[in-house]
Amino acid sequence: MVNVTYDRKEQFQQIQSGLLDGEQIIAVYDAVGAGTGFIGLTDRRVIIQDRSFVGKRYAITSIPYSKITSVSVVSNKSWGGAFFSTGAIAIHVGTHTYEVEFRGAQKSHHVHNVILHHIS
Repeated sequence: MVNVTYDRKEQFQQIQSGLLDGEQIIAVYDAVGAGTGFIGLTDRRVIIQDRSFVGKRYAITSIPYSKITSVSVVSNKSWGGAFFSTGAIAIHVGTHTYEVEFRGAQKSHHVHNVILHHIS
């Protein structure tokens, strides 16, 4: 695990505890906003903690890169500004879209580029 980027050690450890044999973590980023706790990127999949379930329950959802149809930069600004002026992305898997918002545009840029690399 060389050059793994993460925001919170406990989130990194949670992703680490569920790795498949030979799977490597790329990054684990804390998410802001309602519903999402964090996003993890490995060399095989995207892992999202979803805290939007009723009764204080949450899910850890694994999304193989092969199932992702597209990744979007989400912004409420016009395209006149910088491409990654926002800290949010949307991951499209079939008819479902996972939206993840970060503290800082650098994290959304990194997540976007890692996913795009694996789905292209």
